[in-house]
Amino acid sequence: MRTQTSARPVVRSGGERWLLVRYLQVALLARLACEGARVALVVLAVDRTGSAGFGGALVAALLVPGVVAAPLAGALADRVRRRRLFHAGCLVLHGAGLVAVAGTAGRAPTGLVLAVAGAAGCCTPLLTGGLTSLLGDLVASTARGRAFSLDAVSYNLAGIAGPALASALAATADAGLALAALGAAAVVGGVLVLALPLRPRPGGRALRAADLGAAAALLLRDRPLRSLTWASAVGQFGIGALPVVCVLLAGRYATPWAAGGLMTAMALGSLAGSLVYAWRPWGVRRPERTVAVMLLATGVPLAAVAAVPGVALALGCFALAGCCTGPLFAALLAGRDRYAPEAARTQVFTLGASLKSTFAAGGAALAGACQTAGPVRLALAVAGCQALAAALGAVLLGGPVSRLRAVLPGGPTSRFRTAVLGRPASRSRTAPFSGPASRSRDG
Repeated sequence: MRTQTSARPVVRSGGERWLLVRYLQVALLARLACEGARVALVVLAVDRTGSAGFGGALVAALLVPGVVAAPLAGALADRVRRRRLFHAGCLVLHGAGLVAVAGTAGRAPTGLVLAVAGAAGCCTPLLTGGLTSLLGDLVASTARGRAFSLDAVSYNLAGIAGPALASALAATADAGLALAALGAAAVVGGVLVLALPLRPRPGGRALRAADLGAAAALLLRDRPLRSLTWASAVGQFGIGALPVVCVLLAGRYATPWAAGGLMTAMALGSLAGSLVYAWRPWGVRRPERTVAVMLLATGVPLAAVAAVPGVALALGCFALAGCCTGPLFAALLAGRDRYAPEAARTQVFTLGASLKSTFAAGGAALAGACQTAGPVRLALAVAGCQALAAALGAVLLGGPVSRLRAVLPGGPTSRFRTAVLGRPASRSRTAPFSGPASRSRDG
């Protein structure tokens, strides 16, 4: 009988750097398409139909299915044997969908266009968290902290460059061409996935109904995963409200450009923080603690925004807050990779990302409904949300003694891992991090 081997490739350090470069090329192309499409869809709808409402419907059709499909997409990615073909196919399908919308919006029935956008949106979880989950198979454990920091940089760059690229192409050429170009970028990213050395899984089993709840159960029962997931989600609830806060602050300072300028300052600060963390990562053995500390640190400059008298100081506060969110996001990605079992790793990434998106949308909606409270109170509420998230992370990480029994051999989590994930609880993915400071998962 053949012994099953790990799907993790054995690559020398020099080759590993090239693998990381190839991966980052894929990630940047895919995420440029994700971020830029939101702007290009609205501009395209207004150009061809004169309706911003149709543009909003297109954006919703692209984003909402991704949130709903995240558990299924992650579960399929964890079960499929030939992962390169699966991930490449998802990127190509997403890009082709954007190109199809670019050609049919305003020219074909509205329902058909929305359906095409929705089909492309179902692939979104594989362009974000799904791609990130592959890093564990491409990079050695000793370099994973830096790798996840650079992956966070790809998110930051895409968040800044994607909307700018879409706006520039739409202004100089055509909105349809802008969306088609973004779709082509996703297709190219899908082709480049085929160059990543992701070995086929040695076996595999059919997807079962219980598999769809595997990640959800882990995010509720596994202490480190539970801590970093729900703490970051609550923190994102506050971050989602920041666009509304920035618009109100722009009115307070009588500086119209500050509505977008403050968010840009935060994005640039996040990029700088991710780069610094990639150069000198810290807290890699306990990323859940780094997440909690950075959440608290993010809230401090945001609270100071309520007291600063001018837009220049506000820009500095937003940039400092961004510098904290860069390491926070990198540590979050590293924590998901470290604590998620192999059989549910991609699903943990996709479900965690969809939870953050959902909380951010909720924060934006609540801030819009409460905008009469004014920018000062809302800024303090956002800062308080970060402090609350940090406290929640600490509570969920500690937990009462009764919860400790749930992860001991024979407890509910142990039985869950054996029944659903197909291995005992004692075999965690923390093994590659073993060392003097790397104790058990609940140590």
